[in-house]
Amino acid sequence: MRALCLLVVLAGCSEPASDPVEVAPRAGEAPSDPDPGGPELEPRTAARTRGAPPATGPEAGPSAARSPRVVLLGTGTPIPDPDRSGPALALTHGDTVVLVDAGPGVVRRAIGAGLAPEALRHVFLTHLHSDHTVGLPDLMFTPWVVGRVEPLHVYGPPGTAAMVEHLRAAWVHDQRVRTAGLEGSAPLTVVAHEVRPGEAATVVGPFRIEPFAAAHGSWEHAYGYRIDTDAGIVVVSGDTGPTDAVASACDGCALLIHEAYATARFETLPAAMRRYHGAFHTSAREVGRVATRGRAQQVVLTHHLLWGATPADVVAEVRESFGGPVAFGEDLAVYPVGPAASPQAQGERGSQPSTR
Repeated sequence: MRALCLLVVLAGCSEPASDPVEVAPRAGEAPSDPDPGGPELEPRTAARTRGAPPATGPEAGPSAARSPRVVLLGTGTPIPDPDRSGPALALTHGDTVVLVDAGPGVVRRAIGAGLAPEALRHVFLTHLHSDHTVGLPDLMFTPWVVGRVEPLHVYGPPGTAAMVEHLRAAWVHDQRVRTAGLEGSAPLTVVAHEVRPGEAATVVGPFRIEPFAAAHGSWEHAYGYRIDTDAGIVVVSGDTGPTDAVASACDGCALLIHEAYATARFETLPAAMRRYHGAFHTSAREVGRVATRGRAQQVVLTHHLLWGATPADVVAEVRESFGGPVAFGEDLAVYPVGPAASPQAQGERGSQPSTR
């Protein structure tokens, strides 16, 4: 991998950052309310206890630590929705946590999923749209404030290093007070890695992570990610129009996590909105065709644009051309990875999905 790395350290810390290492999620989870008539692929839902501190021991549940799983931390879009945080997910396996994207609310959603803040040490950005990165300063600073001392590694397209540097500079006075004042915090360390498709994969613990080019309208650099685990392949589409790159990356993947908009409602939009969304995003019907070409074992939909349609409408559009399990993703839903990835406990959050 030809990577451009930027080490960001507050003055007074001259030690270089170490190579990426495994981190401890210390995740806990519990069954939630049964899903009333949900899609075939029903997730577990991570435990959320209002006011409770994050877990500090190993992952709760004997099987959770032994198999990889995906936790949807945010399934929203730029449209503010109190039930959906901004785009982000966590892939966990044993003592390793990898995040993809850092939308608004990412750290609090991670705590809601039972992940300890000091475990949040590796994030891969699909692209630099604000709704996917507004949570990056939260990810840089909040875990550091509450005790993370290891470096945060931020991987992403060209422009990632500049974004990290500008964010660090924006809170320089905060860092000075916390490190030189009564708190006595260790210096903040953030390492930016600019990665490109076709370069060597990044290995973080048991995960092998490769970017591929997405087709996100006029963005010069927008990625999806293929993540190889010992239980199967996870593909995250990122924001993209329909592209064979997703199907090629999937190639029989255990789990395809793909954005989607409601196809039928799309036709009712003004022409300018159809031009934009048609170039930047993928219809549910196209997601079904991509999943079939990629021989995906199961599909989870995220970053939903419904425009008045229902989740069931969107799932049905995917199923027009895809015969496998399809789930309409919810914040804090948990999906085990693997060919026999039936949920260990079923259910979703009690709040109703957005119908915007």
